[in-house]
Amino acid sequence: MQADKNRTVYLKDYRPTDFIIETVDLVFDLGETMTTVGSQIRMRRRPGADPSAPLIFDGDGLALSGLALDGKPLLPERYDSNANRLTIRDLPEDGAFTLTIKTRINPTANSQLLGLYRTNGIYSTQCEAEGFRRITYFYDRPDVLAVYTVTIIADEKTCPLLLSNGNLVEEQRLDDGRHMARWHDPFPKPSYLFALVAGDLSMIEDRFKTMSGRDVTLRIYVEHGKAGRAGYAMDSLKRAMKWDEERFGREYDLDIFMIVAVSDFNMGAMENKGLNIFNDRLILADPETATDDDYARIEAVVAHEYFHNWTGNRITCRDWFQLSLKEGLTVYREHEFSADERSRPVVRVEEVKFLRAHQFPEDGGPLAHPVRPTEYVEIDNFYTTTVYEKGSEVSRMIATLLGPEGFRKGLDLFFERHDGGAVTIEDYLTCFEEATGHDLTHFALWYHQAGTPVISVDSAYDEEKAELRLTLGQKTPATPGQRIKKPLHIPLRVGLIGPNGDDMEASAISGGAHRKDVLELTQDEQTFVFEGIGARPAISVNRDFSAPVRVRFDQSREDRLRIAGAETDLVARWDTVNALALEALVRAAENVKAGQPVTVDAGLSAVLVATAEDETLEPAFRALALALPSELDIGREIGANVDPDAIHTARKTVIRAIAETGCETFVRLATGMDTLSAFSPDAASAGRRALANAALALAAAAENTPARASRAYQAADNMTDMLAAMRVLAHQFAGSDEAEDALSDFRRRFAGEPLVLDKWFSTLATVPGGQTLERVASLMGDTAFDETNPNRVRALIGAFASSNPTGFNRPDGAAYDFFADFILTSDRRNATLTARLMTAMRSFEALEPQRRALARKAIERIAGHDDLSRNLRDIVDRMLKS
Repeated sequence: MQADKNRTVYLKDYRPTDFIIETVDLVFDLGETMTTVGSQIRMRRRPGADPSAPLIFDGDGLALSGLALDGKPLLPERYDSNANRLTIRDLPEDGAFTLTIKTRINPTANSQLLGLYRTNGIYSTQCEAEGFRRITYFYDRPDVLAVYTVTIIADEKTCPLLLSNGNLVEEQRLDDGRHMARWHDPFPKPSYLFALVAGDLSMIEDRFKTMSGRDVTLRIYVEHGKAGRAGYAMDSLKRAMKWDEERFGREYDLDIFMIVAVSDFNMGAMENKGLNIFNDRLILADPETATDDDYARIEAVVAHEYFHNWTGNRITCRDWFQLSLKEGLTVYREHEFSADERSRPVVRVEEVKFLRAHQFPEDGGPLAHPVRPTEYVEIDNFYTTTVYEKGSEVSRMIATLLGPEGFRKGLDLFFERHDGGAVTIEDYLTCFEEATGHDLTHFALWYHQAGTPVISVDSAYDEEKAELRLTLGQKTPATPGQRIKKPLHIPLRVGLIGPNGDDMEASAISGGAHRKDVLELTQDEQTFVFEGIGARPAISVNRDFSAPVRVRFDQSREDRLRIAGAETDLVARWDTVNALALEALVRAAENVKAGQPVTVDAGLSAVLVATAEDETLEPAFRALALALPSELDIGREIGANVDPDAIHTARKTVIRAIAETGCETFVRLATGMDTLSAFSPDAASAGRRALANAALALAAAAENTPARASRAYQAADNMTDMLAAMRVLAHQFAGSDEAEDALSDFRRRFAGEPLVLDKWFSTLATVPGGQTLERVASLMGDTAFDETNPNRVRALIGAFASSNPTGFNRPDGAAYDFFADFILTSDRRNATLTARLMTAMRSFEALEPQRRALARKAIERIAGHDDLSRNLRDIVDRMLKS
């Protein structure tokens, strides 16, 4: 199904390959600048295929050095080859045959970090989505599954470690100072799951006994000297393995499970069968170098990649349009694991914050696309929050509609029916329908329709009838390529809170399908009638964020304050507090823009202070409530003619007013960090630190002096507290002696720790104000800045462009020009990374006219270059169509 390099790929054009591949035997003779790859492919023509059809394999920058059929060299007139394609004619019409292909590649010159590449003395691979074609000619598509045997030959001194997928079946020393390892993976897999690592690394090892009593060896490989930081990742892996057995009945299937951490990696991690390759920032952690957020992310991503063993590896995608079938489902499983391991409401709030900050803007901008797109130019550009996070929300809604038992039945059937297969979204939904009897035909529209639905709510209470009428409407805004929207099947959890703060139950509900507290909105508008309601309730809509929608409800302030203080669903409670704060911040920004004074409602301050003081709430939740909506959140809520400077001024003013009101409370909570026991990464301890550090930021704002944050920085005995204090100093008191002293100390203290220096770079890149551009430009000359390392580029350039609205959106457009220059240079080096950086400008049309015009001019300058990568060309062209 691979399309010509110069055209769009369409879902409707899918067809199976003309040939079936059964086994693949690969031999790698590793060399720094010249690696030879031999592939011996056992295959046959697909029954029913055109008997005269040629074999057409994908390539990308390859050099062919040998080609044979059943051991005999092919004559030149039977094939055509270039760097990107191999076409072979006159192949057998029936019966199996063996094709042998030899290619040459240069791993050291591979700056794209796709295929096989070598950095820091380590050979590693990244084959998803289309990296295998950079190694050898092949059907590089997910529906071609084969059994792989891999032989690796390398210098034993420089590469004592030789790893690939599956189980190790042979090792041997060779006569010339080299050695060989052979790996066999008995489970058929697509080429994107192939992996190879070779080099000199340190290792930690553990064991896991599966639910059937099998012993599995667990190994994590890291750079020498860093093995002591891999313990938490190993613990997370074991907990994930046990959880997946207990929750979903999934047992690991090989004799060994390996993780390798590398420092140069475009992705977060990759789930290659039995040999996961990770960005080292998602493996390495200790209290001195990692924050609580780092620990939580390591736990989640290790689990995510392990869960892929079933949802992605054992069952994979038929084509890349089905990407959310593995990624969205696995994100949902990851989220459920984190919720069980930590605090379910806190984890859910963090998921909602991420969805609104990243997926909602994607859904509302020029890069919007359905969870299952129908076309693409470059598949790498569809590894998006829509595919991942919105895809997860769709599976979550299925679980809401079917209930836990129904969802488990459907997933069990999915595993049973499709193990070893390459499947579609339709296959996935059919399993739930057949297992439970539910018709999901209408619900399936979530996979096909882009955009974030807006839910309107209107209520009327009849005291005499003890009846509440709740009218719900839905409207999804137009998105690129989808102007007309159909009503979706939306499950909404609704709670009724009485005057005393208790949940109320209706004696009957009518107006549409419902399950307990879940109302099923399936039309443009529906009215649900609740009977037996003895008093007018405050209405909480979309509890637990049961659907990824925006809710518009003109509710009285009294009702909202009741929800903010009494709602038992903590996600909805946080959402109400956050919405009250967001409204106040938007009003303040409008006042600043209009030249009017900013006033802060005392009721909002009271709610926030009361929440902070409520010891019945876990500290992590209270910290989330105190983290007021960001400047980017405010801009997204305003939606048009956004002035980042006005927003910054307004937010700073509102925070100062709230901080002064609750100063005594915030000072008390901030000093609570001094009473914590020795560092532990557990969720409860992390929550206490989060509350203390949120309070520190507010206490410092109230006192308007860097002294408290400076003392906190000096006293910190862990990275969480140190970084929080440094960010308060750098962002609230930029340019002060205390801020510069802390930044200099941090840079000196962690000069040899790349992952920690990334935190330093991002802290400086996100200092508010137009002057930050000059500092970012100067930091590119810092000896620690490495433009070839994706982590470092994301920490400095990515953080500046995506997370510094005042610095990046300077009124003179200088930052746009700086960014465009970097993008054009970076694109030649690493197209995947560059295209993702470029998405920071996806919402430029929402800016006020002067900034909008300057941003468009910078994007047009990028688009005006003829030699852009397909990745970048796809992104800028879609942006400019808006």
